[in-house]
Amino acid sequence: MSGNTLGKLFCVTSFGESHGPAIGCVVDGCPPGMELSAEHIQQDLDRRKPGTSRHVTQRRESDTVEILSGVFEGKTTGTPIALLIRNEDQRSKDYSKIMDTFRPGHADYVYWQKYGIRDYRGGGRASARETAVRVAAGAIARKWLYTRYGTVIRGFMAQLGPLEIPFKRWDEVGQNPFFAADPDRVPSLEEFMDKLRKSGDSVGAKICVVAEGVPVGWGEPVYDRLDAEIAYAMMSINAVKGVEIGAGFASVAQRGTEHSDEITPGGFLSNNSGGIVGGISTGQEIVVNIAVKPTSSIRLGRRSVDKAGNPALVETHGRHDPCVGIRATPIAEAMLALVLMDHALRHRAQNADVTCETPKIPGKIDLEEASAANAELRPELTENPDPEEA
Repeated sequence: MSGNTLGKLFCVTSFGESHGPAIGCVVDGCPPGMELSAEHIQQDLDRRKPGTSRHVTQRRESDTVEILSGVFEGKTTGTPIALLIRNEDQRSKDYSKIMDTFRPGHADYVYWQKYGIRDYRGGGRASARETAVRVAAGAIARKWLYTRYGTVIRGFMAQLGPLEIPFKRWDEVGQNPFFAADPDRVPSLEEFMDKLRKSGDSVGAKICVVAEGVPVGWGEPVYDRLDAEIAYAMMSINAVKGVEIGAGFASVAQRGTEHSDEITPGGFLSNNSGGIVGGISTGQEIVVNIAVKPTSSIRLGRRSVDKAGNPALVETHGRHDPCVGIRATPIAEAMLALVLMDHALRHRAQNADVTCETPKIPGKIDLEEASAANAELRPELTENPDPEEA
């Protein structure tokens, strides 16, 4: 099975299945000399692991990471870093009833048609269990990015099903099981999920991820655009069906006078681009939104077919997330970190000697400066500035 490696200079190859002995990955390309221990990685894994609240799957996995290579005396050596996470709480018998049928919305049918064989125990490689190793690898990337550039990558849940969750404060995100940045919304989210879980159905979510402190210049201008590779990485996450950079689909309704992020000596006046223009980072915050679909494994009967092509009614029992988006925030953070580190190394390899006399524009501008800049330089708009062009 190809397609298990992400990145060019900072490469991550994952392996393992949901109900196999273990899952893991090999991280190749991490520069030497960075302090790294299992504890550094475990902090991020603990944010993603199952069984942390009644709103997620009750599968009990400690997600304890083992570093098998690439670290000596507490520092990276520059050689491949092998990470292993052992599976501890598989219940493969829960899936025996679906071994000959295909769950609608899941990868069962397409895996069977493509490979002629499939691991029906929890979905095998298609299981969200695989994302644990992405978070482990992402922890290495975000540590290096912060150490080298001061880059901070954080995410939060912006919507749960029909319930929008406004952003208030970053320090609230880690204080609730939803990764919500508004503590006042948590009771309504709890109530919504309790009713959903009892109904046997599932729901989707919207996750927002922000990277602060990304220098200007990362990314390539054509095929390896930074935003394109971020979208590619995000779409590789199980159940993700949409990606927005910056204003995203809202830019359809914007005018050019609103969408284009004006620049002043004091900084950018807006960030509709999401911190990326022409495939290259601007030095502003990189803002990414992802749409996570409802969980496909639900206990309500769904029409499907069996291996012989006969009609069947599929009811999926076992331990599943009513909303996989609840645990998706650390995964999205990790994927953004992996892409940014890969591009940081690529930029360093090709452009380390480039100098530019133009001062770097701050990603954010002081509100008073922004108001003054708007008043001083804002051109007067007319209905038809160039009649001949029209």
